[in-house]
Amino acid sequence: MQYLWDFQYFFFTLLFELLSSQYATKTWLSSNFSSLQLLGLFEDVSNSSNSTNFAVHSLAMFKAAILLSHQYNITVDGEYIGWQTVQTKGNVIDSLSSSCLAVSTEKIIGIVGPIYSREAHIIAAFANRIGIPVISFSATDPDLTDRNTYPAFFRTVPPDDIAALSIAQLFIQFNWTSCIIIYQNDNFGTNGAKALAQVFNDYGFQVRQTLVFDIAKLHIQGDLQASLTGSTSRIVILWAQSTYASLILQFALNLDLLGPQFTWILSSEVPLNSFNQTFLRNLIGMLTIEPTVGDVLDKPINTTLLDAAYRIWAQYEPASFPGSAKVNNYALFAFDATWSLIQSLQNLCPTNIKNASSCMSFITSSFCYDNRFLNANSLFNQIIGTRFLGVSGAIQFSANVTNRIAGAYYLARNIQASFNTFNYIPVLQWSDDESWKAVKGLNAIVWPGNLLVPPRDYPTLSNVTLRIGVVVLLPFTMISSNTDENGQTGVKLIGYAPDLINLLQNKMGFIPNIIVAPPNQTYDGLVDAVANGVYDMVVADVTVTSARREKAAFSTSIFDNALRIIMRSKTVTRTNLLSFLKPFSFDLWMMLLAAITFAAFLFCLLERFDNQILHNRSLVSSVTMSWWYSIGTIMGYGADFQVVTAAGRLLTVGLYLLSLVLVATYTANLASELTITKSEFVISGIEDIKNRKIPFNRIGIRVGTAAENYFLQEISAGIRSFYPLSSQQEMYNALLNNSIDASFMDSGTTEYITNNVYCNLTSVGSDFDHSSLAIVIPKGWLYEQDLDVNVLELQEAGVLDELKTKWFETSICANNPSDRTGITFETMSGLFLTFAVICALSIILFIWTKRWNMINYLFKLVGRSSPLSKQGTTVTRCTPEPSRRAENFQQSSNGRMVF
Repeated sequence: MQYLWDFQYFFFTLLFELLSSQYATKTWLSSNFSSLQLLGLFEDVSNSSNSTNFAVHSLAMFKAAILLSHQYNITVDGEYIGWQTVQTKGNVIDSLSSSCLAVSTEKIIGIVGPIYSREAHIIAAFANRIGIPVISFSATDPDLTDRNTYPAFFRTVPPDDIAALSIAQLFIQFNWTSCIIIYQNDNFGTNGAKALAQVFNDYGFQVRQTLVFDIAKLHIQGDLQASLTGSTSRIVILWAQSTYASLILQFALNLDLLGPQFTWILSSEVPLNSFNQTFLRNLIGMLTIEPTVGDVLDKPINTTLLDAAYRIWAQYEPASFPGSAKVNNYALFAFDATWSLIQSLQNLCPTNIKNASSCMSFITSSFCYDNRFLNANSLFNQIIGTRFLGVSGAIQFSANVTNRIAGAYYLARNIQASFNTFNYIPVLQWSDDESWKAVKGLNAIVWPGNLLVPPRDYPTLSNVTLRIGVVVLLPFTMISSNTDENGQTGVKLIGYAPDLINLLQNKMGFIPNIIVAPPNQTYDGLVDAVANGVYDMVVADVTVTSARREKAAFSTSIFDNALRIIMRSKTVTRTNLLSFLKPFSFDLWMMLLAAITFAAFLFCLLERFDNQILHNRSLVSSVTMSWWYSIGTIMGYGADFQVVTAAGRLLTVGLYLLSLVLVATYTANLASELTITKSEFVISGIEDIKNRKIPFNRIGIRVGTAAENYFLQEISAGIRSFYPLSSQQEMYNALLNNSIDASFMDSGTTEYITNNVYCNLTSVGSDFDHSSLAIVIPKGWLYEQDLDVNVLELQEAGVLDELKTKWFETSICANNPSDRTGITFETMSGLFLTFAVICALSIILFIWTKRWNMINYLFKLVGRSSPLSKQGTTVTRCTPEPSRRAENFQQSSNGRMVF
């Protein structure tokens, strides 16, 4: 009867355990068959409903590794290896207490675990004290890497500084430069955030905000909503365990702080069934970055070990085995941690040594801290020297650090919706020997808002209403009448600034509320208005200065600027008819005339009797022809006859030398004289103003502008001695009515005004005080980066240059004196008048020599005999042969002029 009762008790007890437990955990073999045991520290399933797979799978693979060593007949000191397991709740003291109890009651020769980094610090120190190794499969705190501090500690999972490196390279891939970090306040969270900040600093990225989640109070320290919405970054990195990450995400969902406003990157997967279905759509686009195993990246793994372990798991605990494709990656890290200890213990106590009792020598005590494994250093060295291909990849440890060498792989998964279900979809993979790349299958990343375009890492102005201040100033902003299709007349703003606002609106999607600033508003006042919240931005010709930067911020430059001097155009009040003679002095001209006359008489003397041209002429005619020859030779054009004597040729050489020097000198001096005549302004540039060539009170300066700052700092040493102006129109009026002689104005505006509006004004000298015009925005504005990026894109695409050409490079002042570059007619009028006089004299001379022929022709027209004919008849009758005078007249009437 007792046996029957015992059997019934055992049956009902077994049935109760099978029905009350989620998994058939009691099907595993008992661990009491061996005195040498490995201690496994795993997460308490009842305390981790959000990570059941992680806890159950890790524990199953730990046991499967030990049972597989039995199948491979691996023994240590003649015994198979057994196990002890402790399920912790993350409490450090509880974990230490459980470990201490296990060491006091059993021969623990190694520890697999613990789960949490905060536990690993204390367990690693405890294990080092008693001389046994600890290999963790999930503790990722970078501080645990130091071999000198933790000589007994090893781990098969990559540390968080490697994860931080992979995230930084993800930022590079998507052109992100800033982030917000939320982390839990323990070793895992604090040191993970520290590793992220360090790596981001190395890459030049910025951590805009850090928030702490208190794992004791289960609450975020500070105002989550204000911190995120007030930050200039829109990428949130959540560094927390799955349980805490679920709570933080729920807080964020309640405050509408997920997609599409923010892009979240998680360090651990959270179960999607823990959220209300109405909120799940806001989770679309989130990324998780978690360690993975080699075969995901086509790296080699030990498939023989893996298949054998899966068979054992499916044999002993079929209810919890999910299939090979769904096993948690941390379970494979747990297997490799366990197998590393098994391999090292086997190598420490080889079976071919007959007396191997010394390899497993212990000092035992009821007080756990007094227990010692005497061969600890040898075992540690065996672990460091053990190399094998594990189920997660190559396993090898280092004497310098506690991490495994190589084999660091990460997988990025993306929450996506499909047929009303939400799943984690693998999209990117990373390894320590190559950067991120797409996984097989080319799964596209779906970003928050169901977008396929990577989001910006900063706030954008999409659908944001902006109060934009503008200043009516040609040609930046002008008011134009507009008649719509219904015949209604209204006004609209045109110009460089309205066009720029339209371009930015089309790119960024903001809603503009354009406000025209009062006419008496100064530029310094505009900056103050932005700083005081009157405007969200000002788009106008506002120059960036250091004083203004103290009050407000500025965008990327929208216009390269400089100052120019503007004056009235010069007017010519007198005309010098003999200005072409100015290159030579009067004495030089007289000397030149004397030289020509002397040369003429000398040529007549030298050539008269030998030169046929001069031989038959009168003395006066010969001298005149010689004078003509001298002038032609000096001017370089020559005469219509040649000298024939040697003396004449020598004299000609002298005239050529004289011509060479005089012509070159005249040309150079004439060009210089014309240049000076053209530049008749009182000043030629800003240096003349500094040298007081114009009285300071005759220089008009607009108050509250960059021109005023320049005048006070660079010219007047802070003394307000200029002529104050309140507007640009007042400046134009003051110049035109002669109240001032000069003023300063932006180069672009000067060019437009003098070419299109006031043709009687002109710019003088070159640009000075180079600067830039930019959009005025408040300091610390959330959308500053969005504005800068879009302005820079317009600049790089050449759109701003096109706007500048459209509005500034036009001209309707065709006769603007400042546009004249050639020699004017007025300058050379005296020369042309002289030429006209010479022409008139030539005509008069021609008429005089032909006077008798013209008189005879006129008398023939009227049918009467000319007086010349009658006179000629009388002379013929009285004189038997023609007189000398008649002969000369006949010669002249034949067309030859005789002197």
